[in-house]
Amino acid sequence: MSSYSEIAQRIVKILVSPDAVFGFWNGVMSVPKDIGYLAYGFIDTDSRSVRENERIRMMTAIRYGILKNHNFIKTLEIVFEAFNQYVPKERQNSIYSKALFSVAGRATANTLISGRIAQNIAQKSSLLIGIRGSIIGNALLAGGMAERCIYTSRRLQSDVPEVYSALRPHDYDFLYFLLEPALQPFVEALHVRWTNGTLAFNQILDAVDNEFKKR
Repeated sequence: MSSYSEIAQRIVKILVSPDAVFGFWNGVMSVPKDIGYLAYGFIDTDSRSVRENERIRMMTAIRYGILKNHNFIKTLEIVFEAFNQYVPKERQNSIYSKALFSVAGRATANTLISGRIAQNIAQKSSLLIGIRGSIIGNALLAGGMAERCIYTSRRLQSDVPEVYSALRPHDYDFLYFLLEPALQPFVEALHVRWTNGTLAFNQILDAVDNEFKKR
């Protein structure tokens, strides 16, 4: 788990420049990571039955178009909404006006600002998938990438059940590992709130304010 200041720094970086996170996506398609998850999945016999069921759910989700761009956007928006519900409206306006001043000046609803951020990031993630080729669906069905997808979903369920429960009904939890570079600091902040309480979460928000003041 990162420190509160590190979480805040990454939140600000993503809010100020969603395009900046694109550089982190190189790790998403990391072959060494996939091999590591494949090896771990082989020896993890205790969860093999559960993972087989998850693989079937993944196959069904891919068949019905889970990799379409609007599903990435919706996944991002759900996580942003989960984060924003614990941020007071006044502080939301302050944070997002600094992040996207030209938009915030016209927007009357914070959801519009979150949607713009989500769309910017989702466009980059879907572009990466296009660059990697149309075989990504097949890659998700076999090998280490499938294991990584499933283990990341299970970790999300353990660390932030609230976010997992919001994503799971539409199988968006399978998209989380592809979007984790953008969403992880928000999810970590929610994990802090879940484990350490509102006071700790507010300390992260204070750190976010301080990071904006440095700019």
